[in-house]
Amino acid sequence: MDDLRIGMVGLDTSHCEAFVNVLNYEDRPHFVPGGKIVAAYPGGSELCAVSRDRVGKFTEAMRDKHGVAICDSIQEVVDQVDAVSLNSADGRQHLEQFEILAEYGKPVFVDKPLACSFEEARRMADIAADRGVPLMSASSIRFSSGVIGLVGEGEKVGSCEAFGAMYILDDYPTYFWYGVHGADLLFSYMGRGCSTARAVHQEEMDLLVGVWDDGRIGTVRGLRFSQHQFGCCVFTDKSTAHGVASSEPPGYSLLLEQVMRFFQTGVSPIDIGETVEIMAFLDAAEASLAKGGEAVELPG
Repeated sequence: MDDLRIGMVGLDTSHCEAFVNVLNYEDRPHFVPGGKIVAAYPGGSELCAVSRDRVGKFTEAMRDKHGVAICDSIQEVVDQVDAVSLNSADGRQHLEQFEILAEYGKPVFVDKPLACSFEEARRMADIAADRGVPLMSASSIRFSSGVIGLVGEGEKVGSCEAFGAMYILDDYPTYFWYGVHGADLLFSYMGRGCSTARAVHQEEMDLLVGVWDDGRIGTVRGLRFSQHQFGCCVFTDKSTAHGVASSEPPGYSLLLEQVMRFFQTGVSPIDIGETVEIMAFLDAAEASLAKGGEAVELPG
């Protein structure tokens, strides 16, 4: 099979170079075969400083260092490629950008978060279903060595405690920037069915608590200490297992192995309904934070 031509939308995050380093260079460690990034649209968001201040330097690097063609529009990118990675740092742009991408029917991977609200995430899933567009979104933490495969076959998960860095930006929805990593890991073990969420906020950490329809409880502990490790503890009917995400192999290479299979087959390893529920969980946690920590029903 010939290499897929991959386009990228949004050159305002370090993930852009991380992705191109894994996909475009066969002689580098952790190379993922199957496709190469060939064209990109810079994008950028005036609402978000980390986007606004970085889009120029990442665009320059993708063009001059990696030889990726820089395009003037999303449409120009999609015309040249077989699949698209939507990497815009500001998740509030994703719905608008996906609406354009969906017109072409090509597979789209959305780098975390899928969106910055439940309503926008649901709208994206509806568009994908209506137009038959393969859609996938995930954090690299979900597939990282050390935290994947902790539960044995036939074990029933009763609870999960996920933890990791949770930086907060002044100009970005509170839990959608870094909280999505822990939430994605939590749901990878708990599955769908979360009914309420509440948030407890302190200077150096946040605790997000979800209660599932069947009474199970799952948590995300977001830390702002000096350490940056992600991990989880999973409690099942047969065992207790815990793990810390390893940097070897890099999480991005493991994520992109999954993304490449998705691009090739059009089948996501994650049901988009689960991803939408993760956005609902973060949405409810945001509402809980605004209400002083009271439990809030997930929207939908």
